[in-house]
Amino acid sequence: MAGDEATVTAADIARMVGVGRAAVSNWRKRYEDFPAPVGGTATSPTFSLKAVEEWLLHQGKVEEVPLRERAWQQIRNAADDLHLGAVVAEATELLLGQGKRRLVAAPAWRLLQELAEEQGSAEVARFLLDRYADVHSRRLFETPPEIAEFMARLAGPDVRSVLDPACGLGTLLTTIRHLDHAYGQEADDTVARLARTRLALAQIEGSVGTGDSLRCDSWPDLTVDAVLCHPPFNERNWGYDDLASDPRWAYGLPPKAESELAWVQHALAHLKPGGIAVLLMPAVAANRRSGRRIRSNLLRQGTVQAVIGLPSRMGVGTGLPLHLWVLRRPADGDPVPSHVLMAEAEPETFDEIADRWQEFRSAPGQRTDQAGPACAVPIIELMDENVDLTPGRHVSVEDQASAQQFPAVREQLLQRLERLTTMVPEAVPAPAKTMPSVDLAEVERAGAIKVFSSGRFDISGSGDLVITDQDLFSGSTPQSRTQPDDRVITEPGDVVVAARAGEFAVRVVTEKGIVLGPRLTLLRPDLQRIDAYFLAGFLRTTSTGPGSGSQSSISRFDPRRVLVPRMPIEEQRRYGEAFRKVFEFEDELRNLDIAGRVTAAAIVKGFGTGELSPPPG
Repeated sequence: MAGDEATVTAADIARMVGVGRAAVSNWRKRYEDFPAPVGGTATSPTFSLKAVEEWLLHQGKVEEVPLRERAWQQIRNAADDLHLGAVVAEATELLLGQGKRRLVAAPAWRLLQELAEEQGSAEVARFLLDRYADVHSRRLFETPPEIAEFMARLAGPDVRSVLDPACGLGTLLTTIRHLDHAYGQEADDTVARLARTRLALAQIEGSVGTGDSLRCDSWPDLTVDAVLCHPPFNERNWGYDDLASDPRWAYGLPPKAESELAWVQHALAHLKPGGIAVLLMPAVAANRRSGRRIRSNLLRQGTVQAVIGLPSRMGVGTGLPLHLWVLRRPADGDPVPSHVLMAEAEPETFDEIADRWQEFRSAPGQRTDQAGPACAVPIIELMDENVDLTPGRHVSVEDQASAQQFPAVREQLLQRLERLTTMVPEAVPAPAKTMPSVDLAEVERAGAIKVFSSGRFDISGSGDLVITDQDLFSGSTPQSRTQPDDRVITEPGDVVVAARAGEFAVRVVTEKGIVLGPRLTLLRPDLQRIDAYFLAGFLRTTSTGPGSGSQSSISRFDPRRVLVPRMPIEEQRRYGEAFRKVFEFEDELRNLDIAGRVTAAAIVKGFGTGELSPPPG
C-alpha cells in the first residue's frame, strides 16, 4: 500500500474506482465512516490515500486498488501540480534507463518497478505520460490524435524530416513514422523532457530544444520536409516589438494581435523548397481584417495550398472552430497555382479529404467540381477586399436529393419512422446500486479476454476490407480496403473500440476476416466466460464515466483501466441482449436522422426551384 503521507482528491478517488465524481460525493454523504478530509479546501478537500484504500476495500467498492493507480498517486503526491511534470519526467527517464533518482520517492519507485515487471517499462512510461497529459489537459491543449493523424496525412507520405516548433508533449512529432529525424522545440523545459521521452518510446530519432521558438529559435538554420504545428493561439506578447525587422517576415510583419501569422511564417522559413507545412489555426485567422495583407501575399505567391475547416467540438479544450492551413514553400521556377483547395471536414470524411488533397496536389491548377466536402477555388475569387479564407463560404456539405426523388425519399422516411416505434428498448426501474466490478487488466490476466491494438498503416484502397474509426463513429459498414503487413484480423464476437476527442464508439463484430484499422483497439472475449454485448455495453459507460469531462482522457483510451461488473455468464447474457437491442435502436436512429435531413433538403430545394409546391390550403 501507499505511504501514510500520500493524499488524494475526490477526482482521484473516482478514477481509482472507475466512477464519476458525483458517486464519491454521495459516498461522503451516505457513509458516516468515509474518511475525513486531511487537507485541501472546503470545495476541494484531500483525503489520506491509505485511509481511502482501506475504506474502499472494506466497503467492497473494489477488490483491490489497481497497482498503476497506487503508483500514480505516489507520483502525484511527490510534488504540487506546478512541479508534477518534473517528477513524471524523471520517472519516465528512469524507466527508460536514463538519469538519476532525485525527485521520485522510494515508495513510488518501488511501485513503478513492480508495475514495470508486470507490464514492461515502456508501457508504464506511456501510462505516466498519458496520465500527466490527462491531469493537465486544460493547460497543455494537446492536439487530439485523430487531428494529428490527419495533419500527418496531409503532409504526405515522403516526409523524412519534420519540425514542430511548439511541440508540447510531442504528439505531432510521433505521428509520422519512418523519419530520419524529428525536431521539436518547447518553451517549458519539463514538457520538452516529456516530449523527448515520447520520441524515445516511439523509437524515433529526434531532438527537442527548449525555449520560445519565435524569440530564440533552437534550429535557426534548419530546413525540413514538413512542419507540423499547433501553435499557441491569441498570444499578445509574442515578440512584436523585438522582432519587427526579423527576416522570417517575408510576407509582411505580423500584426501584434495576429501571433498565428508569425507562426505561419516561422514554419515557412524552416521548409525546404517544395516542403509542406500543416498548421492548426483558429478559424478567425482566416478573416480578421488585420491579417488581410499577409493572407493576400500568401495567396499571390502560391503558398496557401488548402484550408480545411474542422468541427467546433474538436476545439482542443476551447470549443472554438478550427482550421487546418496547408502551405507549401515555393521552389524556384514553380508556376504559381491558380486554385486553393477548400474543405469542411468531419472525422468521418478525413480519408476522403486527404485523398482529394493528394489529387489536387498532383494537379493544383485544375478545378475540381466534384460533389462532396471539398472543392478547388480560384485564387482570384479570394482576392477581394476581405481576403477571406473561410472554407464554409465555398463548400456545402449538406446531402441533398432532387425534387423528383422527393416521393421516394418521403416514403423511406415514413417506413423508418414506423420501424422505429417497434424498436424502442424496454428497461425496468431499479434502486441505484454499486455493482462489484473488476478491471479488464485482471480479466486479461485470467485469460477471459485478449487485447489487440492495430499498427499504423495507410489505407491503400485495395486488398482486404478494413474497419476504420470512421466506420465505428458513423455506424457504416466497412468499405475501405488495405494491404498492411502487420495486421489484426477480426473474428465474430470481437469488440472493437474507437476513441477520439470527446467521443467514444464501440461495435461488436459479426463478420470474420476484416482487418482492424489504425487507431482501434480490439477486445476478444472468451465467449464461454464473457458475453460480447455485455462487454460492449459496459465499455460504452467509459464515455460517461471516469474522465468523461476531458477530451484527452477519452482520446487516450486504455481498455485495461475499464471496470466491468462481476456477473455469472447467464446474467451477462441477459444484459448483453438488452444492450444489443439498444445498439440496434441507435443504428436505426442514425439512419432516421440521415433520411430526415435528406427529406427536408429535398423539400426546400423543390420549393426554391418551383418543382414542388405546398399542398392546397
